Amino acid sequence: MAGTTFHLDHLIAESIYILREAVAGARNPVMLFSAGKDSTVMAHLALRAFYPAVPPFPLLHIDSTWEFRELLDFRDRFAARHGFRLIVAANAAGRAEGINPFDHGDHYTRVMRTEPLKQALDGGGYDIVFGGARRDEERARAKERIFSVRDAGHAWNPRAQRPELWRLFNTALLPSQSLRVFPLSNWTETDIWLYALSNRLELAPLYFSTVRPVVDRDGALIAVDEPDRMHWRPGERPALRTVRFRTLGCWPVTGAIESDAADLRTVMVETQAARMSERQGRVSDGAESSSLEQKKLEGYF
Repeated sequence: MAGTTFHLDHLIAESIYILREAVAGARNPVMLFSAGKDSTVMAHLALRAFYPAVPPFPLLHIDSTWEFRELLDFRDRFAARHGFRLIVAANAAGRAEGINPFDHGDHYTRVMRTEPLKQALDGGGYDIVFGGARRDEERARAKERIFSVRDAGHAWNPRAQRPELWRLFNTALLPSQSLRVFPLSNWTETDIWLYALSNRLELAPLYFSTVRPVVDRDGALIAVDEPDRMHWRPGERPALRTVRFRTLGCWPVTGAIESDAADLRTVMVETQAARMSERQGRVSDGAESSSLEQKKLEGYF
C-alpha cells in the first residue's frame, strides 16, 4: 500500500506542477470540463493547486445536445459548489438542423463537438487550454506531449511538437498558436479511481451501477436516456438491466457494461480486474468511424 500511495502522491505533485507552470505562462487560460471522471479529477487538482484562491480560469463545457441529463446536473452542481465560472458552448446552427449521432456519425462529432469547441476557444481568446486526456486511453493520445502545440485553426501536428526534457515546458506561442495542456497525461484509469477513492470525490452517478433502461444495439448496451428522442429501430424495446459506464460520451453512442459496482471501492476493484479498454464503450470509436488521431488533427479534444 505504501508503494501505491507514493505512486499517487508523485502523480498528484506532477499534475499540480503542470497546472501552475501552465498558468504562470498563460495570458488567458481555460479548462475543458466534460464532467466525466478525468475532467472532474483534473478540476479537483486545480482546486488544490491554487488553494485558497479559486483557480484562475473558467470551466468550458461543449454541450453536444445529446449529453446524459445526469451528467449535466452533476456539471452544474460541481461548478457551483467549488466556485468555478462555467461556460457552456453549443452549435446552435447544428441543433436547428437536427444534426444527431444516430444519423450523422463523424459529421455529428465534427459539427456538434469540434466546431463549437474551436469557436468557443477563438471567441474567448484562450491561449492555454487544459484537457483531461490520459496517454493510456488510446494510441493517438500516447503521441501527445503534455504541453501540445496547436497551430492556426487548432490543428494538431504530431511531428511538430516540442521536446519536454527534464519536465521543462515551453509556453512561448506565436500569435496563431495555442497550447493544449494535459495534467493527467501519465495517469491511468486505475489511478483516477484511486484518487477519487482516496479523496472521497463525488463523480457523476453514471459511473455507478443501477437499474437503467437499455437496448442491445450491435452488441452495445445503449441506455435510453431520453425515450422521446431515441431513434428506435423496428421491433426494438428497452429492457431494465443493472449497468454502469466506464466512459461517458453522447448517450446514443456510449455503451454501458453490466455491473454490480455501485460505489467507489467496488468500481476500483472492478477496474483493476478489467481486461478491456474503457474506450471500447464508445460506439463512436468503432470501425466505421474515423480515427481519434484524425479527429485530433482537425482540432478535436
